[in-house]
Amino acid sequence: MSNDKTLNLHRTKVNSDWIDYNGHMNVAYYVMIGDQATDKFFNFLGMGNQYIKKESRSNFALDMRVVFLRELLEGAPVIVRTQLLDYDTKRLHFLHYIEHEVENYTACLNESVGIHIDMNQREVSCFSPDILRKIESISKSHLEIPRPKQLIRTIGLHET
Repeated sequence: MSNDKTLNLHRTKVNSDWIDYNGHMNVAYYVMIGDQATDKFFNFLGMGNQYIKKESRSNFALDMRVVFLRELLEGAPVIVRTQLLDYDTKRLHFLHYIEHEVENYTACLNESVGIHIDMNQREVSCFSPDILRKIESISKSHLEIPRPKQLIRTIGLHET
C-alpha cells in the first residue's frame, strides 16, 4: 500500500452526493478525484494555474485507465499517492493510487498520460528546462517503485 517515494499531494472525503444506487462512490467521482490529484501533481511540478497564465502552456489528457479494486463508502477519508511512471520531453505517464486513508487499502488505480501544449498555437510543446529537471528528479526516485500488476494486463474478460 504505502510507499515513501510516492507523492502524497491530495486528500479528500467521499461526499454523500457521490454515492450511487449501489451504496458506494460512483465511477465518475473516482475520475474526478484522479483529475484533482493530477492538478495537484502539475502544481507540484510548477505547471499550475500561474504557469498556464504566464507561459500560455498547459497539459492535456491523452489517455486514462481506471482500475477499480475495492469500493469506497460515504464519509471515507481518501488519500491519493502519485507515481511518475515515465516521461519524455512532451509527455508524462503517471499513476494515482486512490486509497482509503484510515483502513489502508487501495480502492482504485487511475493511470494517465498527458501531453504538454502551447495554448497559443494549440500544438504540442516541450517542457521548459526547469520543469524537465523537476520531472527527471522525480523519475529517478520513482523508478525504484514497483508497478502494480494491474497495469500490465489488457482490458477484457480473460487475464493475460
